[in-house]
Amino acid sequence: MAVEAKVIEHIRNILEKFDDKYMLDGRIKKTKVIEDLDKYDHDLIKALLADELIYNSYTEKIADVEVFKVNQFIEMLEFKKYWEDSYTKYSNKIGLTAGGRFIDDSTDVVLDFPFKDTVLKAGMSKEDLENSNDADELFLNEVIAKPEIDELFEPKVLVNARRYDNSNRGGYETSSISDDDNLVIKGNNLIALHSLKKRYAGKIKLIYIDVPYNTKKDSFKYNDKFNHSTWLTFIKSRLEIAKEFLSERGVIFVHLDDNEVKYLGVLMDEIFGRENFVELITVVNNPRGRDYGGIANMHEFIYVYKNSMAELNTIADIDKKFKYKDKYGGFDIRELRNRNTTFHIGNRPNLVYPIYVDPNSRDKSGFYKVSEIQDESYTIPVLPKKSRGIQTVWRWGKPKFIENKNINVIAKLMKDGGWSIQEKYRKNTVMARSVWWDKEVNSEKGTIHLQELFGKKVFMFPKPEGTLKRIIEIATNERDLVMDFFMGSATTQAVAMKMKRRFIGIEQMDYINTVSVPRLQKVIEGEQGGISKDVSWQGGGSFVYAELMEKNQGYLKDLQRSESIQELMEVYNRMKENADIDFRLDLEKFEEEINNFNSLDERRRELIRILDKNQLYYNYANIDDENVRDLISDNDYKFNKSFYNKDGE
Repeated sequence: MAVEAKVIEHIRNILEKFDDKYMLDGRIKKTKVIEDLDKYDHDLIKALLADELIYNSYTEKIADVEVFKVNQFIEMLEFKKYWEDSYTKYSNKIGLTAGGRFIDDSTDVVLDFPFKDTVLKAGMSKEDLENSNDADELFLNEVIAKPEIDELFEPKVLVNARRYDNSNRGGYETSSISDDDNLVIKGNNLIALHSLKKRYAGKIKLIYIDVPYNTKKDSFKYNDKFNHSTWLTFIKSRLEIAKEFLSERGVIFVHLDDNEVKYLGVLMDEIFGRENFVELITVVNNPRGRDYGGIANMHEFIYVYKNSMAELNTIADIDKKFKYKDKYGGFDIRELRNRNTTFHIGNRPNLVYPIYVDPNSRDKSGFYKVSEIQDESYTIPVLPKKSRGIQTVWRWGKPKFIENKNINVIAKLMKDGGWSIQEKYRKNTVMARSVWWDKEVNSEKGTIHLQELFGKKVFMFPKPEGTLKRIIEIATNERDLVMDFFMGSATTQAVAMKMKRRFIGIEQMDYINTVSVPRLQKVIEGEQGGISKDVSWQGGGSFVYAELMEKNQGYLKDLQRSESIQELMEVYNRMKENADIDFRLDLEKFEEEINNFNSLDERRRELIRILDKNQLYYNYANIDDENVRDLISDNDYKFNKSFYNKDGE
């Protein structure tokens, strides 16, 4: 008997109560059910809506009236391939359409691709998408499989909660978390994001993600060989939830290369709004270029989108050269005279006052001292000049002038013998440019830094801290919250800590415990690589680490560790008793064919494929169930209560 979707199990149980009206030889009479739904058969609808799962999935409150979404329910029943391999209504091709029409019919362009109406369950590991093709990849249609998607996105139990700070290098158990804590989560980033949503939605100032480039190569430890439409679905699901985390002033930076950049831009226009596009930054990360493909590629890209209230900061101008220098540092000069001729003595009298110059106070740079008081030294009065018959005014009122005189305000003797009052202009920042080519963003810097930290090469193509420093400067201020849910080697988190920002990091791959977390421990201890000297980093800080609690993951590991077909089948027998099997599977047909796989690796691959990836982790809603509570330490139980309920109740 096939293992069915949860919603179909519920429907079948309801329809069986009507004797043979809606069932025939164990099969649902879909035509009869749909016919009676079209007639709004009261008994049928009442029975269906009495089921909590169906009620929650297919009703909506509009103007205080509960509406049964009959059309969606019928669409789910009518979809012929619901019982088979796919959950998409799209043909297997990609194109640009708008509202179902070709792009020449409309000026609004969106991506229309296979599985756009789905959620991709797979994560970052290569096993998640092993031997992937569009028929095998695990998609859930957003309408047809809504209950399964809802369960997939349920908040998960968190375990192995530890706090890392200067008091104990190895970390120590923690049973609580506060809004001031930095957070690192191990687990599937899509599922983890939905677990974090209630606590952090609308609070993130900056999201930076360095997404899989989809290079089709095996040079990374994580999966980087998606089918094109699969990659779009993978990214789409994550960007949609990411948007919910951004604050009103939030900004998102998405880093990638040329493999998917053209399509990502259209996808981000759809999700974040074309009007919120800021820039597509070109990062010259490899000045020598990669000498293959006909033209040596030297660069990558970063898409920048912002919410409507976001304001971007200027950044340090690394090429800035000041003309003058005093004991306070370099400076240029500009007139203190206000060039706005609408300001005159009649409407801004506080900005009109004499400034006196000491003609005997010339310094090495050729400037003279000034004062608001005329005395024996300060003898020459200077007033704002007239322009077009209207007396202009100073840009500063007298109190600010007094505070800055002879520090940031001086006098300059002009060639015509007159005097000009000047402001010392010390600004060494500039609006960020759309092309970054300086050595701070060179990809080799990231690799060298990690090699120095660990004594060997531990990560492929880590981003340099200089790149993240610039992004964090542009988008945030101290104490703002930064999120990176493709955490990788933890460059974002390391830089955020050094720049006094709070952070959230999510990573599924096991190198989180051999590279990412150890790197952050070294940052706490005061490591001096990367940007440390630039920001005078001396160590400190802390973070909390936790993992999504594995469920089917245990069977997955047992399958991967099995060394013989006999061991594999022993695991399979246990799976049939307690594991959650992918509901699309017909167990009888599977068991007829499994023995045809004589290779250990082939049989292992097929057994891994039948595990329901929805159920890799335990739902927090079940934390008090006896069979779940017994698996959780008292410390982790308290941590979950603290995390999901701020009052701990």
